Amino acid sequence: MIGFIIRRTLVVIPTILGITIIIFMMLAITPGDPAELLLGERATEASLAAMREYLGLNKPLYVQYGLFLKRVAKFDLGETIWTRQKVYIEIMERFPATIELTLAAMIISSFLGALLGIVSATKQYSWFDYVSMLGSLFGVSMPVFWLGLMLMLIFSLTLGWFPMSGRLGVDIDLTTITNFYVLDAILTRNWAALKDALMHLALPAIALSTIPLAIVARMTRSSMLEVLRQDYIKTARAKGLSEVKIVLKHALRNGLIPVVTVVGLQFGILLGGAILTETVFAWPGIGKWLFDGVVKRDYMVIQGGTLLVATIFVIINLIVDVLYAVINLRISVKKSKAERWTFWLE
Repeated sequence: MIGFIIRRTLVVIPTILGITIIIFMMLAITPGDPAELLLGERATEASLAAMREYLGLNKPLYVQYGLFLKRVAKFDLGETIWTRQKVYIEIMERFPATIELTLAAMIISSFLGALLGIVSATKQYSWFDYVSMLGSLFGVSMPVFWLGLMLMLIFSLTLGWFPMSGRLGVDIDLTTITNFYVLDAILTRNWAALKDALMHLALPAIALSTIPLAIVARMTRSSMLEVLRQDYIKTARAKGLSEVKIVLKHALRNGLIPVVTVVGLQFGILLGGAILTETVFAWPGIGKWLFDGVVKRDYMVIQGGTLLVATIFVIINLIVDVLYAVINLRISVKKSKAERWTFWLE
């Protein structure tokens, strides 16, 4: 198992290096002059040339990439064009909001999706099975921004049950410790702030959770149906075990093996997919920050935010690979020499 983890970890290094190359090249070929954006349209040619010299824009691309890689290694992602603040500082300020939203969405989608999938598999071809699978198809097909607007229209404007935007009401005082508002409210025992933070979190988390919920439900149903047809399940039924015990004790662990992979990948996807949700609900996270950076053509924001999301996605994939090997006992981590070469070429 240790060797398996080491091999998977070593694969992460060239993957992240490739990500830095792609991000750098995409921004390098994007039209526009960062020096002009920094100094404004009325800047003189002398000042523009000095700024290009300071930013290293007059150097060859491979030299610029080397400087960029050196800055990344030092966790120096530069300064934003509009606020002139360090990029990593703005990331640290907004990242907890995105993680809080993503975790809430994944909890909703994982729990409800797995529950719907398990019940649908045990009651195949029933009305519940048809309704849940039709609902999951609707969830996959529905645009997040449209659902967000509909949720705001119904539950905020019409019914007035939930707030429309933001993370916390203006009349709520909260002492921030971790910048995770729900956690901070619990740590400080500020129950009014906890209720308000959860109310603000509800609608964007529901909107963001629809697509992964549908995917998890369909994957769980398919996997559980396959497991329930296995011979050892038939043997358990022949022994007179209850259906609940068969499903929970014998089928669930093997049935959830592919679901773990899906949940892990969806978590990484949600970090990038939160851009639309955060923009619609004015949620002050990385997604909205990236959207504003694209609108303002702030290259440093785009570069730093994209690199952050991509790196987290790669790390989540690594964690999923390890968990998959832990859960699935049939995976052998002892490989022959030929198998190892095949692994590195995958």
